[in-house]
This record gives sequence, C-alpha cells and structure tokens, in this order.
Amino acid sequence: MVNAGAITCSGLIYDTEGDDALVAILTMLSRFAGRKLGMDEQVFASERATGDRNRAIAYLLRNHGVIKGDVDAILDIYFGQCSVLVTARDIAVMAATLANRGRNPLSGEQVISPYAVARTLSVMTSSGMYDYAGEWIYRVGIPAKSGVGGGIIAALPSQLGLGTYSPRLDKHGNSVRGLKVCEALSAHFDLHLFNRSGNVKNGIIAEYDIGGASSRRSRQPLEQKILDEHHRYCHVYELTGALSFA
Repeated sequence: MVNAGAITCSGLIYDTEGDDALVAILTMLSRFAGRKLGMDEQVFASERATGDRNRAIAYLLRNHGVIKGDVDAILDIYFGQCSVLVTARDIAVMAATLANRGRNPLSGEQVISPYAVARTLSVMTSSGMYDYAGEWIYRVGIPAKSGVGGGIIAALPSQLGLGTYSPRLDKHGNSVRGLKVCEALSAHFDLHLFNRSGNVKNGIIAEYDIGGASSRRSRQPLEQKILDEHHRYCHVYELTGALSFA
C-alpha cells in the first residue's frame, strides 16, 4: 500500500480496462461509498505537474518489467485516484462495507467478494499506515489505511467501520488527530483485533441449504432427484468459537 504498489495496480487495471480504467475505478469507489463520486480537477492537475517522484518510480517499475506500456497513461490513472473527492462519511461507509464482508450496509449491494475483503484487510493490517503500521496494529489493532490528504479508513470485521479526516500529518504521513481518535475509540470500546473475548456471541460463519453444497461422491439419479426436490428443507449452519448449550 505504498506508491509503487498503487502504481503497479494502476498498471494492471490499465492493462484490463485501457482508456476506461479511471472510470472503472471511480465506479467501484462509488459503489463502496454508496453514491456517485467525482474528481477534483485542480488536485489532478497539481499531481500531474509535481509528481516527479511517482514518475521516477513508474519508470523504475517499467525498467524491471513490473508495469508495461504507456507510463504517462498509467500515472494519469494513479493521479486520478489521488484526486477523488470524498467526505468523512464516505470513507466511513467504505470502511463499513469492508467490515460487512464486502456488502454496502446502506445500498445492500455486494461490492466485492468476502475473499477479496479478507486479502484487502490483510494488506491493510501489514502496511496500511506506512512506517507506523506495526505501531498502529500494536496500539489500535484495527486494519486501516491512511492517506496523505488526512483521511483514515479503518474496518473491524463484522463489527464496524471508521472514517476520520483531519489534514495535519505526522512524520509518517498519517493524520495526527485521526490517529488519536482511532486509538481512543479502540481503547474505550475494547476493539483491538487481538483482544477478543472467549465468549463468542455470534459463532455462525456460514449458512446454506444442501442444494448448494458440493460433494466428492457421484450421486445416483434417484439421490439427485430427492436432493433437487427437498434441498430447501435442509439448512447447514457452520459454527465456530467457544459454543455452549443449555
């Protein structure tokens, strides 16, 4: 989640979407936020005019074969992402979508798969807060990503999403007040990811009827007929955690 990785991802999206890459990214971010988002053209122009470090990174990536093709076109995609206009509420909804296994809690839309969410939160945990990532997961314990604009997005699976905004940054490029707010909330509500209670209140991790369950054995025609007719009457609940029964 540093510049080189973001530029590489922009290159991958460009390889797939071509000139529509930035539109595709804006569309996806809008689905996360639950509303149509736009760009700040002045910020975009400034990024293009002053982004010499990112341009150097991009050419270094192309030299090593990490990205291919038109460097300027790929950088425009990257600079465009850096210029998307959002509010603190927008990033809170985005965080809540990640915390809700990829489903936007306001629109009800499944934006990305739970598989993608797990991998995204893993990278946010390891490197989302720049060089402060290790200290962050130690003190706050919530997968998060900060931006040099002053925003922080933090998502605790199946519990909550946080969005904070305050533009003054520390030496790592993270919002000073955002860090303090997230740390205070984590401590007050005991939100640290690795400080979970053994009293699991919601141990259901999956629910489905047997019609959608795969099998390693071949079913006989009669067995398949019975399954097709009656599968909706048999539900499977997968449980986890410290369960007790009265």
